[in-house]
Amino acid sequence: MSTRDADRLELLQGTLDLLILQTLARATLHGHAIAQSIERQSEEVLQVGYGSLYPALQRLLKQGLIVAGDGISENNRAARFYKLTPKGHKKWRRLYAAIVRVLTPLPQGN
Repeated sequence: MSTRDADRLELLQGTLDLLILQTLARATLHGHAIAQSIERQSEEVLQVGYGSLYPALQRLLKQGLIVAGDGISENNRAARFYKLTPKGHKKWRRLYAAIVRVLTPLPQGN
């Protein structure tokens, strides 16, 4: 295992769901593109395994936070594309605001 591989982090289930919502808030994408986007945005620190990605997409579909439709990928192959629903956008905005509040450092002296 290379040092670069050792530095990559496995994602917790809830974290992956949030990262998928964030990624789909920007664009409608197919599964492979979602994984690539998360990995690229994290500068290759986060590794998205397909054994985790597709169950997460199914959870989000079942919750009504995303929808899926068939299309053609950039390399001219049939693919399933995912996008946020209005419910998904609303949930993402609420989660994002809550996470920012929790992760924002407290003023000195608190």
